[in-house]
This record gives sequence, C-alpha cells and structure tokens, in this order.
Amino acid sequence: MRALSVRLGAAAVAAGVVMAGAAVPSPASGFERDRGYAALIRRASYGVPHITAGNFAGLGFGVGYVQAEDNICVIAEDVVTVSGERSRWFGAAGPDDANVRSDLFHRKAIDERVVERLLEGPRDGVRSPSDDVRDQMRGFVAGYNHFLRRTGVQNITDPACRGKAWVRPLTVTDVWRTSWASMVRAGSRALLDGIVTATPPAAAGSATAAGPATATGSEAPDAAAVVAALDGASAGIGSNAYGLGARATTSGNGMVLANPHFPWQGSERFYRMHLKVPGRYDVEGAALIGDPIIEIGHNRTVAWSHTVSTARRFVWHRLALVPGDPTSYYVDGRPEKMRARTVTVQAGAAGAVSRTLYDTRYGPVVVVPGSFDWTAATAYAITDVNAGNNRAFDGWLRMGQAKDVRQLKAVLDRHQFLPWVNVIAADARGEALYGDHSVVPRVTGALAAACIPAAFQPLYAGSGQAVLDGSRSDCALGRDPDAAVPGILGPANLPVRFRDDYVTNSNDSHWLANPAAPLEGYPRIIGNERTERSLRTRLGIDQIQQRLAGTDGLPGKRFTTERLWQTTFGNRVHGAELVRDDLVALCRKEPVATASNGATVDLTAACEALARFDLRVNLDSRGAHLFSEFALAGGIRFADTFDVSDPVRTPRRLNTQDPRVRTALADAVQRLAGIPLDARLGDIHTDTRGDRRIPIHGGRGEAGVFNVITNPLVPGVGYPKVVHGSSFVMAVELGRHGPSGRQILTYSQSTNPNSPWYADQTSLYSRKGWDTIKYTEAQIAADPHLRTYVVAQRGH
Repeated sequence: MRALSVRLGAAAVAAGVVMAGAAVPSPASGFERDRGYAALIRRASYGVPHITAGNFAGLGFGVGYVQAEDNICVIAEDVVTVSGERSRWFGAAGPDDANVRSDLFHRKAIDERVVERLLEGPRDGVRSPSDDVRDQMRGFVAGYNHFLRRTGVQNITDPACRGKAWVRPLTVTDVWRTSWASMVRAGSRALLDGIVTATPPAAAGSATAAGPATATGSEAPDAAAVVAALDGASAGIGSNAYGLGARATTSGNGMVLANPHFPWQGSERFYRMHLKVPGRYDVEGAALIGDPIIEIGHNRTVAWSHTVSTARRFVWHRLALVPGDPTSYYVDGRPEKMRARTVTVQAGAAGAVSRTLYDTRYGPVVVVPGSFDWTAATAYAITDVNAGNNRAFDGWLRMGQAKDVRQLKAVLDRHQFLPWVNVIAADARGEALYGDHSVVPRVTGALAAACIPAAFQPLYAGSGQAVLDGSRSDCALGRDPDAAVPGILGPANLPVRFRDDYVTNSNDSHWLANPAAPLEGYPRIIGNERTERSLRTRLGIDQIQQRLAGTDGLPGKRFTTERLWQTTFGNRVHGAELVRDDLVALCRKEPVATASNGATVDLTAACEALARFDLRVNLDSRGAHLFSEFALAGGIRFADTFDVSDPVRTPRRLNTQDPRVRTALADAVQRLAGIPLDARLGDIHTDTRGDRRIPIHGGRGEAGVFNVITNPLVPGVGYPKVVHGSSFVMAVELGRHGPSGRQILTYSQSTNPNSPWYADQTSLYSRKGWDTIKYTEAQIAADPHLRTYVVAQRGH
C-alpha cells in the first residue's frame, strides 16, 4: 500500500466519508494537531473491515464508525444498560424487576465514580490506561458519533433502534463503563441480584450478647446451591482452543484454533476486523462489539485465542456483626461501620425506585438466600479483583505487538489483565503456549488453611469458592511480590506451559493443557487437578492425538489449516461414541420405562433411532437431537470410575444398572413429542433470520460435542433459534510469508436485518464453509468484493 501521507481535500473532509482515491493523513498532519481523525476502510467479503490509520486515535475512529454502521443498536442498548437506564427506556414490572436491579447495580457504580477513579494515575497501562489506549477510546467515540450524526436517529436502517429516544451520542465515559461491566462479568456482576437486594435484619432481632461474635463459623453452607447460583451467571460463554507447535503441524509452523462459544445475540457478540497503524500495530481477528481492539486474533508471527477459565474472580469475607447493630462488623476486635449508599433509578411508569446498598472495607455486602444470608450475627461481603481492572485494552494492544509467545507471556506478566479467560497461543517458530494468566484473587495454600473457617473448607476444596474470615485483617488478600496490583496471584503462582507439540483448553482447568505434562500444585482457587474432565475436553484432546497418529480417518498425520478446520467441524458426539451401543442394547432389552413424571413411555422408536444415529451432529445426522435430550436429562452415567493415570479415556462404560439412565431416555422421548425421533438434524436445528430458517450443525457440550451450539427446544417444533455456541472460528498458520488459513463469524457481521451482512456468514457456516485469512496486502487486494472508503473528521 502507498505511504499514508496523502492529505484529504477540503471537500472530502467536509463530507466525512469519501471513496478510495485519497489515503489517510500521516500522524504529523493537521488532523492529529487539531485532534481530528481519519481512517482508511477497506470492506472485504462478508463486510469485514480492514482499517488503517496514522495513529491510534484515527484507528479508534475507524472502528467506532464501522461498528456503528453494522451494529449501532447493540452498542446503544449496551450504553443504556451501563448508564443504569434500562427500566426508564425498556420498562419495569415493579421495584424488583430485572431491569431495575440492573439499573441499581450500574447506578451505584456511577454514583461512586468507579470508572473516573480508574482513569486516574500514571498512564503506564497498569495503574491507568496508556495514552495509546485513551486515544483509541476517544477515537472510537468520535467515530460512532460521526456515523450517528451523519445518519440521524430517524434514518437508522435497523428497526431495533430506528427513531428511539435512547439512541444518543456517546461519551468516552460510556465506553469505559461498558468495559468495566465486561471486566466484572464473572464477579460482582454475576452477583448483581445479591448486591442490590442485600438488606440488614431488623435491629430488634439482633443478638444482645456483648463483644464480637466468632467468625470461625459452624454452619455448613449448601455447597451445591452456592455453586449453581454463582456458576449460573457465567452460562452462555465457553470455548475451545488449540495451540499447535512445530511437532504437530506438517509445515513446522505454529497454528492456532480459536473457537469461542459465546452468545449469538447482544453485546457479547464478536465482530471481525483487521486493524493497522503502520509500524506500530497490525492485527486481524475479532473483538466483542463495542470494543476498539482485537481480543482474539493474530499478527504476522503470533496468534492467540481465549477460553473461559475455571478460576474464581472474587472471594467472600464472613463478617462477625456487632450485637444489636447488623450494619457494623468487627475487624481485629474493633467495630467498623458499613458504608450505606442510597441509590435511586427512574423506572419509567413505576416512578423512582430507591434502595440502600451496603459496602465494607472488602467490597459490597452480598446475599445468596439459603447459603450466604444476612443475619443478626453474620453477613458476607465480596472482593471482586476485576473491579479495579483497567488494564485490559492495554494488555490486548501489547499482545498484538508481540513477536512470539515468549514476548506474549511477558505482556501477560506485566499487565495481568485477562479478566476471566485463559490464553492459548502459538508462533511462527513453532512454539505453543497455554496459561491461565487471568486475574485471580490471591488465595494461596497458606492463606486458605489459616483463613477459611472449617465449615467452608469443603466448599473451597470442591468448588474453589473461598470464604475468608473477615474479622481478621491478616486474612485480607495481601500482595504477591511479582503481581501487577495488590490482591491477585502473581505470575509465579499461575499455571503456564510452553510446548513444541500442542496445548489445548475446553473450559476445564489448567491440569490437562497437555496430558504429557500435567500442570499441578497450583492454588485451588484457579481450578481442580487430577479430577475427571468433561466429555468436550476429552474429545478435544482425543482429536489432536488421533490426528497426530493418523487414525482420525483424514489423510496423513499432523495438522494443516484444512485438517484443523475439518477436525473442528467433524461434529463428533463423544458421549454417544462411548455409550450409544450399550444404551441401544439396554433399550431393546427393556423397551418400556417410567419417566420422571411417573408416565410409562414406550422406547421402541427411540431404540431404533439411536441405533441408526451416526454419532455426529451434521445436518444429515438422524437421532442426534434424541441423544442430546438424553444427555441433558442426565442419562450419561458411567459404571467405571475416573482413573487419574488415564484421564482422557476414563470413565467410558454406561452404567446400565442405574435406573436413571432409562428414566432419562423416557424423559427425552416425552420432551420430543410431536418431533420425529429420527428427524434429520438440519430440518429441526436452525437459526431464524427473517422468514428464513438456516440449518445449523453442531450440538450440546453436555453430550460431548466439540462444536457447541445451544438452541432451546420449542415443544412440537424443534430448535429454531441459536442462543449460544461457536461464534468466531479461526484456524490460522503463521508461515514464512505471513499468516494464512480460514475463519468465520457464524452469526454474521451485523445484527441489522437490512444489512447485506446479516446472514451471509451464517449460511456459509451452515455449509461448513469459510472465509480466508486476509492479512497481507496481497491477500486483501485479491478479495473480489473489496470496497474502499475514507472516514474523517476535523478537530472540535
């Protein structure tokens, strides 16, 4: 591409958007001096933008503009959420409505100036965001607002927000608030309801004994209920990823498979783009809508992906309350008053809703009914270690500038920014990296032993949920000497593995990133070790091992990007591979079973549908939905036990003596009433776009499917709408001549039904098709649908 030094003419600047023929001004131009913005946009096939600018402000401007072109309603609604205005604009059924609860949570953060305080301090990318990132953020806001100003709210083509009063220009603070909300997704936002409904008991019911109550505790919490309540908030996200080293690829180059499983609607959709500031940043991949930087992707020599980590993002503190005063608690024998803040939100027709929320030195008071209750003697507060995480965009920016996985790890060490994900990476030298290098509370083995009361030790051992003694100041989280900030585990306490063959993760813990070299001895709060893995994790490893052995039915051994794509969308159902034959034999032997509701169910048709099932979730697979419903009903129960010396292959035999197996099959048959048990998957498993129903392959992780697709059953109809699953999929090789490979955004680039990019990649996904990696100038120029324009704005 020509040097980016040609100035735009005055007419072009006035218009704000011009087609190709003028290049982007250099950073030394008048645009930078007067805080103006300019970016070159090259839209390739499927609407994917390749954005080039002379500086990071211009780059952000281009990103904000194109994301508004494609997804303005998603961004605008997300800003309504973080502004605490959902109930004002979208209604509320009452003071306990979900919109009201969301508004109270976000309004509290606004009243406390959380974002503003996070932006204070040295601009080093750790203690506060760097100038590069701040430039990108202000550029993003300017680009979004430029599109909105040129288009007008009344002329937005997406009916979801056309003419709506809640669509307004953004501020930089708005975008920082959406970032903060993403950081605390697995922490305080997951406990939103417990924060905004936490109410002290009446003082009249308080204890009257003098002196501090004990904080060692004797009550045993309902561990299953706690874990279900907390983990439920993370539903809808997950992922697979492979990092392949020199010994796993035919070329000896590194490869990465990115396969995040994220929602197909809303602000957690990914957006494909390629961003470039010549000489400083050049990365292709995807980001969540509303974010200005690539979060999963590759540069010329290194690629990476993320999977949701098992590590916990917050700790509990059990508070011993002052007798007669349930809003005061003891620390080291001295009473300390909670901070009370009354938060008010406007709930539309319901009027103003006010609620008093409570904070402690550790963080907000939280109630989980039946498990963490606020009584006269005891309350619970949390420390969310991501609540102060303003390092993420700097971290991803610097990841994109790394030249190999060793440099990438140095970025992770310095910034410690990944809020709730692992990293899986590989480089052009053929080295692969796995790390749960996420933000994890500093609960070491010593701290857990000394500060978790006996009644809560089983909860910690089983789930990693740490409940610390809040009556002792020495039970605070403290600081590791190598940690980026206080309160989190430093890099020396986090699991990391470099390999020249492979690393992988499918949302189990760090332990089996590579079975040949298990990662062991790390704090329990990060994840469990030497325990049974999910069927999806086992399949992910099995697919690699079979490919390297040449026993997967594909030609040759080792991976090419073609073989990597075929493996990902091979659509095996590992649970069925293990138990289907035994299930069919049991079903044929005893073809009548009792369902959970007591009804007698004839299983004859189910037996035959399962017998003909091809053990895949391809469009032509028949009976796949029946097995999925069986798995969801809890039917995969094993007779053998997990063997730590054979973790990928065990357990593997169906427990045909367990009556719950037959009950689950009967329940599945009942749920599928009105739907043929041997239906072709593509006829009932779809995504609806307008009046079209696009057939969708893939299936449930509970059944042991790698290519996860979740679309709820509509009784008598099928599965008409995907809510979650494979989203941005990338198989990239880092070769001598630059990156190459395949990629797709399964739900397409735009949420606007009037966009040409609303369903095109979804149809492509249905056919197991792909778009090619387009990173080099030659790759971009070869795209037959390339459309080029410049967006620009003078200073203000």
